[in-house]
Amino acid sequence: MNGYYYQDITSKLADLINQQLPEPLVQADDIVIPPQADMGDLSWPCFQAAKQLGIAPGVLAQDLVAKLATGNNPMISGWQAAGPYLNINLSPQLLAEKVLTEINQEKENYGRSAEGQSKRIMIEYSNANTHKEYHIGHLRNLFFGDSVQRILNFVGYQAIPVSYLNDFGVHVAKVLWKLSQQPAEQIIPDNRGYYLGQLYAQASQELPNDPVGQGLVGAIMKRLEAKQQPEYGRWQETRQWSVDQFNDIYRQLDIHFDQTFFESDYLDDGRQLVEKMLAAGQLEKSQGAVLANLENEKLGVLLFLRSDGTTLYPVADLPLAQDKFKQYQLAESWYVIDERQSLYFQQLAAVLRRLGINQPIRHLSYSFVKLPTGMMASRQGNIITYEQLKQDLLNKELAEIKQRHADWSEEQCQQVAWQVVVGALKFEMVKVGPDKPITFDLNQALSFDGYTAAYIQYAAVRLAAIQRQAAWPKSLVVPIAPIEEKTILLTAAQFNQVISQAAHQADPSILAKYLFNLARQFNDYYQRVRIIGSQEQAFRLHLVAAIRQVLDNGLRLLGIQAPDLM
Repeated sequence: MNGYYYQDITSKLADLINQQLPEPLVQADDIVIPPQADMGDLSWPCFQAAKQLGIAPGVLAQDLVAKLATGNNPMISGWQAAGPYLNINLSPQLLAEKVLTEINQEKENYGRSAEGQSKRIMIEYSNANTHKEYHIGHLRNLFFGDSVQRILNFVGYQAIPVSYLNDFGVHVAKVLWKLSQQPAEQIIPDNRGYYLGQLYAQASQELPNDPVGQGLVGAIMKRLEAKQQPEYGRWQETRQWSVDQFNDIYRQLDIHFDQTFFESDYLDDGRQLVEKMLAAGQLEKSQGAVLANLENEKLGVLLFLRSDGTTLYPVADLPLAQDKFKQYQLAESWYVIDERQSLYFQQLAAVLRRLGINQPIRHLSYSFVKLPTGMMASRQGNIITYEQLKQDLLNKELAEIKQRHADWSEEQCQQVAWQVVVGALKFEMVKVGPDKPITFDLNQALSFDGYTAAYIQYAAVRLAAIQRQAAWPKSLVVPIAPIEEKTILLTAAQFNQVISQAAHQADPSILAKYLFNLARQFNDYYQRVRIIGSQEQAFRLHLVAAIRQVLDNGLRLLGIQAPDLM
């Protein structure tokens, strides 16, 4: 469904106001829900238009009320001027009928649109390094990218989720060096990817004080680039250990990729491309290194090859970018990488233009995840791994569920605990804007109070419980008397607009904040109003079902389930 009542009514209101102005100065998006209910259901700030017309905002608002109040529109129950604001009251009965009917008809598709017009966008995220630990910092990248692609697909884009693994580099050589030192009889644990991460941390701590080890690591790296055995075969074997671990994590967290790219697959093509670009004068040599001089574009220089001939990121990134646009016929290519790489992606786009690729690439940057104790670094070993974090959260939530529900089976406890844990992990990583750092607090993440997934999930559980208490009413009958559900109805009606905004800004926190606000409005309403057994029971059950549906749809776009029980 492409047209929703909220968009319809704001568009019509903009037209009505523009008809009373010397020129059209109002857009539908200019009409907003005011911060307080006594200020009307919708409001238009007159400041900008009044400035253009050369009159005081308050005078413009009063003049418009005098003209608009004479009209007869079934959607509108009244116009008021409040200083520089033109406030509009809507017909509560028509609002309730339209919004609840829309949600009931559309169900899991409520909020969906075709505004993306099937535009093909590839989103690359979860760009982890093989042979290193998958830790809490990776989760922000993973959940940010996943929620963005879910939102884009919901509003009509063809968003293609892919992962790009850095499987070839000095970090691999460090791990292979450390692995070669392990006793032959040592039993390797089942989670071999996790084991490699431990070896990397150990190697990173030992090597700064081991010049012999540093020399061996350098030799291993050169043999890997030359594809010499046994190092190359050992690399292939251990890379699969990491890939298996990543795939298991994705399965647990309901993450799906259409394709996984490997840096190593593009290095040979990249070296050939470097030679062609050197011959064409698009790259240059300096003290044995190969670089792109981007000083004229105020982007500095971008290194491709070190003076010893070893490769840097652009060598693989350029042929991969070419392959993406050619193979998938993309309109745009997006990269979810932390904010430290902002300059790099500007440089990459500049070099791609030299190669005749002018389609947009977009860097979706994000800030760091910190612990209450400070920053993390895998080479120093002071990280919280995914495995450790998952188990800590699961143990804590299981204990609480078993205390609340002694009659539940172990299977049911495990299922609900995992839904809550996944909700906590994902919500904590997307609930703030990507430009802001996150301090992950384990106890706060699972709290049923405050800005958490558990708060929203519990509202959904409460809604489901109300639905189980009474039979579904055969028809929707909106009370004739004034209703106090207008605020929550208006919030539910905004769902498509919120998703559209989140898609345009590539910012899932917009949706997260909306869902929290809707859950809070319902919880306040639930405390004030009797639902089961009231004269308005049938109408209110329709409202309950609608709010549950919106929460369910919204949480799903964040990759979170709305449980029936908690």
